[in-house]
Amino acid sequence: MKKKICIGTRGSQLALWQANFIKSEIEHLFPDLIVELKIIKTTGDMITDRPLAMVGGKGLFVKEIETALLNNDIDIAVHSMKDMPGKLPCGLIIGAIPERENPFDVLISKDNSLLTDYKKGAKIGTSSLRRASQIKHIRPDVIIESIRGNLDTRIKKLKAGDYDAIVLAAAGLRRLGQDSAITEYLDETIMIPAVGQGALCIETRDNDDDIAAIMKKLDHRDTRICVTGERAFLKQIEGSCHIPVACFGKIKGHDVLLTAVVASEDGKELIKEHILSPINKVEPSGQALAVKVLEKGGKKILEQLNANDR
Repeated sequence: MKKKICIGTRGSQLALWQANFIKSEIEHLFPDLIVELKIIKTTGDMITDRPLAMVGGKGLFVKEIETALLNNDIDIAVHSMKDMPGKLPCGLIIGAIPERENPFDVLISKDNSLLTDYKKGAKIGTSSLRRASQIKHIRPDVIIESIRGNLDTRIKKLKAGDYDAIVLAAAGLRRLGQDSAITEYLDETIMIPAVGQGALCIETRDNDDDIAAIMKKLDHRDTRICVTGERAFLKQIEGSCHIPVACFGKIKGHDVLLTAVVASEDGKELIKEHILSPINKVEPSGQALAVKVLEKGGKKILEQLNANDR
């Protein structure tokens, strides 16, 4: 067993909370281990003035950290699972997925209004194509405006009157103790969350046996099952921040209910399908759900989105 391990993380307030949470969990389980953090600046942290879809999508927040992991500069990497692309670099694996925080999106309103309350032309801020397309499907009469920056920056922009409401992930607000700001939880009947939203990803090298022993203690069975199904859908459909896709898994007894969405950018077309999967077949079920969504009209939507990107 190693005597010291180094955790690679981004330097944002939320990323540091997540890394320190994993650090404390490892120290509790393995009191003889020294655990250190190494902050790594990613491309996504350096680009704050444009929507992620315009500059490369999900991998922007993990690439430099993964490079450090492959170079043995760090021993593990802690990411938000929703930032993880469908494919990992050769030599890296998802070592552990701890228990998931609330996976849903939330609305934070300037005047405590719900999504259904807003008048035509209300401005709602989000940096996510997935959120934007689902909001436009429900409320085609509101205006979606891009918003970037950390949690505090976004809330300040809301209070300053730049937006009538903003949409964020519940998990980040809850982890940072700011859930009192939440006006409305948008559960899966309103908005399907991003693949892996609310879950953490502890990424490791696939040949590190010492780290593998630690990961076994941190992995949460039900969360891994659901996220595995969601990520199988993402990989099959080749989804990223470039396209409005979503998938959410929920344990139902001995099965997993996977629900997925592919939407056009303007929200006018939205394909929503689900599949009930045995727990031990969640990965092929996630792939089958992707095929189902594509056959029901998702393929046409994605082809149109790809044509618009050229």
